[in-house]
Amino acid sequence: MTTKTKASIRILEAVRDKTADLYRLGFIDKRTLQKLGGFCIEPIPTYDSTRIRALREHLKLSQAVLASVLNTSLSTVRKWEIGDKHPSGPSQKLLHLLERKGLEAVL
Repeated sequence: MTTKTKASIRILEAVRDKTADLYRLGFIDKRTLQKLGGFCIEPIPTYDSTRIRALREHLKLSQAVLASVLNTSLSTVRKWEIGDKHPSGPSQKLLHLLERKGLEAVL
């Protein structure tokens, strides 16, 4: 993780903590808290070939099944694992969801 990313995460955590305090003390309402909370979404990590393969093996999935779960082609998953291609936004989000919540979350 880069220094810039670590600094960004610390800033987001501070904003999240302060807005929760403002809500708890009655200075902002729940709607404003939810609006401000939207700015505090943590960035999705980058998935390289080794991380994708490790995730797939951890879930005990074949490349074909992972491709089906992610609604992409088998050749795309193969290229990700070789390192020829990298997952884009929606695929990264699904990979992150798989990593955090497991297979049941996307099925």
